[in-house]
Amino acid sequence: MGGMDLDLNVDMDAVPGISVYREFMVELARRSGDFIRPYFGSAELVVEVKGDASPVTAADRGAEELMRALIAGRFPSHGIVGEEFGSEREEAEWVWVLDPIDGTKSFISGVPLWGTLIALKFQGQPVLGAIHQPVLGQLMVGDGRETVLNGRAVRVRACARIEEATVLASDPIANPHRFQNGAAHDALLARARIARTWGDCYGYLLLAGGWADVMLDPIMNPWDIQALIPVVRGAGGVITDWQGHDPVNADSIIAAGPGLHAQVVRMLKGEGVSGEW
Repeated sequence: MGGMDLDLNVDMDAVPGISVYREFMVELARRSGDFIRPYFGSAELVVEVKGDASPVTAADRGAEELMRALIAGRFPSHGIVGEEFGSEREEAEWVWVLDPIDGTKSFISGVPLWGTLIALKFQGQPVLGAIHQPVLGQLMVGDGRETVLNGRAVRVRACARIEEATVLASDPIANPHRFQNGAAHDALLARARIARTWGDCYGYLLLAGGWADVMLDPIMNPWDIQALIPVVRGAGGVITDWQGHDPVNADSIIAAGPGLHAQVVRMLKGEGVSGEW
């Protein structure tokens, strides 16, 4: 079942200019982080509510505008998909996918469990991804084969039993019951050694960095997902949708180490909720 995590089907050595794009991705992360950082914890931060009832701030919008301008100036033929300002040239061979602040609810609450997500897709497949937490000074970059945190290679940790696992979720209350099998989700959390809401993109950073074992999101948008795929895979993890299928066009995510992922999928389908595996 661990084989459900489909291959990128991209030979990274054959991807043209990948080292240049990696350096540029780091530049995007640093520049957007410098822009966002002064807004975090500010008493003057103004929070607006979008049509989908999610919060947004000048930090979200300004950081995405900054990254879009940098991409357009450096790679004008590339496409861009962003949470705040939509899509441009989405069918291009190279497409950047941007979520300037993933975890805005944490951001506006003064909680540092948020980050900037940057992905680069080549011919429809995410080949580079970054998770950047500028307040904590953590930049994680993955290419599906290797993931580094501040330049140091990281790996998911070995864990083979839910009862020994740290399981993370962005919203463990409303979303699983609304969008997935909520009862199975609750049973999984009840069996975990530790269950916490260290979620949004920071949960995937913790997973890939070897501090947690499972990260769950029952509902997601495309800009939430693309950067996570090369990061989790590069750290040796398995990432799929809630049913265990290809995550690239998914609207939900299960990410875990290879010793746990299949068990988690089974449990979230309502199989093996009680008893031993």
